[in-house]
Amino acid sequence: MKIRKAKKEDVPAIVQMLANDKLGRLREDYRDPLPDTYYHAFENIRKDPNQELVVIENEDGRVIGTLQLSFIQYLTYQGGIRAQIEAVRVHEAYRGKGIGKKLFQWAIAKSEEKGAHVVQLTTDKKRPEAVAFYKSLGFTDSHEGMKLHFV
Repeated sequence: MKIRKAKKEDVPAIVQMLANDKLGRLREDYRDPLPDTYYHAFENIRKDPNQELVVIENEDGRVIGTLQLSFIQYLTYQGGIRAQIEAVRVHEAYRGKGIGKKLFQWAIAKSEEKGAHVVQLTTDKKRPEAVAFYKSLGFTDSHEGMKLHFV
């Protein structure tokens, strides 16, 4: 298995994984062809040096997982950098095989390499299995997250 930066041709596979759960079905628009908004977002991510959108592929070159890692510069922590992990997905046929753990190991190592003082993530409270997985990797639920959604 190989973790690499996502390419434009990976976008449909990534969006398909994002849409393939009970919450993703409500907010993603996976169809063929994909709406241009996904490709526009991909280009913005690709150009941003503080973003890492990666995929993991199996031995046949099939994309079987993804995550996005963002580096956020702060004045707090004496000008520290926070690493934010988002949009972690593993193709349903490959869940429970250590793929997510490999992605997280990569993200944590990349965050240390970048000099981040913390790696953080958010997860929906409707995903208790994800919370258990993150805790098994050493993450703690130390803060209460809040959001303000715009229509």
